[in-house]
Amino acid sequence: MLATLGLTATSESVYRCLLLETGWGVADLAGHLGITEADVREALDCLFDLALLRESTDDPGGIHVVDPDVALGQALAKQQAEVARRQQEVAENQAALARLIDDFSQSRRQSSTSTTELLGIEAVQDRLERLSRETAFEVLTLMPGGAQSPAALERARRNDGRLLERQVRIRTIGLDSIRNDPGTMAHARFLTDSGAEFRTSAVLPPRMILVDRRAALVPIDATDTRKGALLVSGSGLIAAMLALFEQVWDIATPLGAARDPDREGLSAQERALLQLLAQGLTDEAAATRLGVSHRTARRMMADLMERLDARSRFEAGLKAAQRGWL
Repeated sequence: MLATLGLTATSESVYRCLLLETGWGVADLAGHLGITEADVREALDCLFDLALLRESTDDPGGIHVVDPDVALGQALAKQQAEVARRQQEVAENQAALARLIDDFSQSRRQSSTSTTELLGIEAVQDRLERLSRETAFEVLTLMPGGAQSPAALERARRNDGRLLERQVRIRTIGLDSIRNDPGTMAHARFLTDSGAEFRTSAVLPPRMILVDRRAALVPIDATDTRKGALLVSGSGLIAAMLALFEQVWDIATPLGAARDPDREGLSAQERALLQLLAQGLTDEAAATRLGVSHRTARRMMADLMERLDARSRFEAGLKAAQRGWL
């Protein structure tokens, strides 16, 4: 249950026993849990490393069991700080990749085989169907934009079905907001039930489909994907896209996992909204990035202002920064 904090199942069992029976030794713990004494000692080493146990100052040579509120709270805070750091890295890499793609699409300095322009949504759909037949082993997708239309979901299910029949690995990241859309969630569950992997994030970089780690589809215009896409290749560009995908994947939430608020009571979506507005985006632009309606974004902001006891957006920004929410 606490594996995300670095605690193994055996270490957690030992820790729970020591919370109830502080005087137990290695032999007592091994007998009670039905494990070897070597396993107990390894678990104790893990608990010391995580600062859940320390040497007793009152009983030299003895063990002091640290209160879980203190020890696990510190571990959780450390983990959240690491997540925030990685989110910042993702944002920086996203901006760098966007500049790289823009330079690439404008200069066209590479050979004609390194980029193919697909004009219009039908050309993109045709190429996606072709790729669903030709892909050898893997498809990675960033899926911003929130809830998908029934027509888009039908096409996606058809293409993804072909891939899954051939045991192609599929990993997809959508926006947290799709969890509130029954149709999109039904497709996500279809994927996971069929062996694919699906995660969500509060915000995402522009749409991107990576095929067999050798080619990628990216929109010509990230604000209007109906204009078409670029099918690009080239080891340097693809490597940058792969790195960005993996960074977002690491901090995204698996489909079946709960999206619990952090220690300040903020959901990932609320924190992302504050960060987007602090960057100067309007309510409408922030809502688009989050994949929610403008009304939902305004409601979220109104709730945040009430919790911050702020009379204006400017005051809310100041108080959010003071609390470390930004």
